[in-house]
Amino acid sequence: MTAPVSSVLPATRALTPVSKVLRLCLHALLFGLLVLAAGRAVTDSAPRAGWVIAACALLAVVYAGGVRAPAVHSSPRAGALWLAGLGAAWAALLVVSPDGLWIAFPLYFLELHLLRLRWGVTAVAVTACAAIAGFLAHSSAVTPGAFLGPLLGGAVAVATVLGYQALYRESERRRELIEELITTRAELAAAERGAGIMAERERLAREIHDTLAQGLSSIQLLLRAAERVLPEGAPARPHIARAREAAQENLAEARRFVRALTPPDLEHGSLAAALERLCAGVPGPRVRFSLTGSPRVLPTPYEVALLRIAQSALANVVRHARAGRAEITLTFMDASVTLDVVDDGHGFDPSSVASGSGDGGFGLPAMRSRAETLGGLFTVESAPGQGTAVAVTLPLPLEHVETAEHAENAARAERPDVVEAL
Repeated sequence: MTAPVSSVLPATRALTPVSKVLRLCLHALLFGLLVLAAGRAVTDSAPRAGWVIAACALLAVVYAGGVRAPAVHSSPRAGALWLAGLGAAWAALLVVSPDGLWIAFPLYFLELHLLRLRWGVTAVAVTACAAIAGFLAHSSAVTPGAFLGPLLGGAVAVATVLGYQALYRESERRRELIEELITTRAELAAAERGAGIMAERERLAREIHDTLAQGLSSIQLLLRAAERVLPEGAPARPHIARAREAAQENLAEARRFVRALTPPDLEHGSLAAALERLCAGVPGPRVRFSLTGSPRVLPTPYEVALLRIAQSALANVVRHARAGRAEITLTFMDASVTLDVVDDGHGFDPSSVASGSGDGGFGLPAMRSRAETLGGLFTVESAPGQGTAVAVTLPLPLEHVETAEHAENAARAERPDVVEAL
């Protein structure tokens, strides 16, 4: 395989300072050896000095052209052709000068970089054999150094390149790990920030509903009761009416504040629509949603609590129950609303969860706390191998019950034929 980053040539991605230094060192080594070979031919008055200088110049031109050609660094075919040209120019130098032997060392690195590992090692072996043959052609004496020098040089080049590639891969793995850790940390920070914002929004909505809105509703009911007991024409009746209207307007404003703090799942629809979307997005088991009774607008804390309980219960189904099917049922009754989450999973022993000795049912204490905060009833029915049923019942506030009764009375007043038929 090819090295991902060149230690000797410009690459498509930005080189590190170490890579740039190694690249410059290789350039300096090759050109220095060419100058040395040409200089020795001139100073020693070699009979083929002109041919040596021409071969060195040719090799330098071919090398410089390949270094500056973008195709050599991006195309394996172009790199192989460039190496073939370098090999031919080097062979010409090797024929006319024994000093061409030393050019084999920088060629080793080029071959290992531009070719796949298998072909690179083969090219190194061929280059070493050519260097040995060139040396023997110019020397009458056969010495062990003629064989050991090129072979040891090739072995050192292979070990150096393989070691560099291993270090580079390790560096890349660490870089990717660091980037992943940074990304994960940013995601966790964003998730914690979002969770904090959602928790604060829910708290503010609950506080506004439980204090301001409930207080204004009570004031309105008291003023209405006072208005009923006052005789017609009493001077206080207009003031009470205006006070009741002001309380009604402020109550509506408080509810708008609460609605503005509604979680995103409830911003674009009713609780039933949010639960239906929740069922559609659950991975794993098939989840069905059903609605029973006549839907009505619930106070925001009620909708938030029921939605969060459903989310937590479904999370338990996915993580712990290993269920194939689950069902969420939202039931509206005259004075209460009920949410049931049933699955056909493995089940568990609720008493072990209550005592803290079990592994299943994570989140049940939080669900129970949400329900009991609104005066509701939270129950869990389960047994090993028999699935699980979670039910929460919240009593509706008095004003919502009265509103429903008023709407029903108004409908009956408008449709007396229906009342008689009943």
